Amino acid sequence: MTARPIALFGGTFDPVHYGHLRPALEMLERLALAEVRFIPAAMPPHRDPPVASAAQRTAMLELALQGQTGLSIDRRELQRPGPSYMVDTLTSLRAELGDTPLCLLLGSDAYLGLASWHRWQELIDLAHLVVMHRPGWTLAQAGAGAPARLLAQRGSDDMAVLTRHPAGAVLLRPVTQLDISATALRTLMGAGHDPRYLLPDAVRDYIRAQDLYKIE
Repeated sequence: MTARPIALFGGTFDPVHYGHLRPALEMLERLALAEVRFIPAAMPPHRDPPVASAAQRTAMLELALQGQTGLSIDRRELQRPGPSYMVDTLTSLRAELGDTPLCLLLGSDAYLGLASWHRWQELIDLAHLVVMHRPGWTLAQAGAGAPARLLAQRGSDDMAVLTRHPAGAVLLRPVTQLDISATALRTLMGAGHDPRYLLPDAVRDYIRAQDLYKIE
């Protein structure tokens, strides 16, 4: 196996912000990935439905990623009916890409909640799991449970495993963690405050033009 891995970064991106973008760019560079694909969810099973439409969230992603090589958008969840289960997304990607290594990028909170995901045990057989965390964080701080057991069984510190095998490893990788959330941004904007410097200017301008995230 010599192909460069493709990474998948799922979320609602409602709206996309620097807390999404900076870690994705760091993983692209530090893991020598072929690309990072942002996968906007249509019907996220673990949270409320998005406020912005699929078309608006896609447009914001396009503006945020404009001019950045290696970061792209994968629209398959928006085109698929029913809940946006990551296991279905990875299954479809695996069918398309064969043995190309796949990496699912997860924040540490998402990884700790992995056991609540639909058919979560199958994810590790479809992709490597790359847990992006703040510097100094370790899974041991979160105690026992399924994520800790999975790391004990499949954990690796060797980045070369990402190219040697199409799936199967769990890697913990520190990233610059920016304490920005889409929920907090929507609240901020709903209260009439300016989100500048928390997300790209092009996304901010689009939000204003579309009159998004206003509290009724």
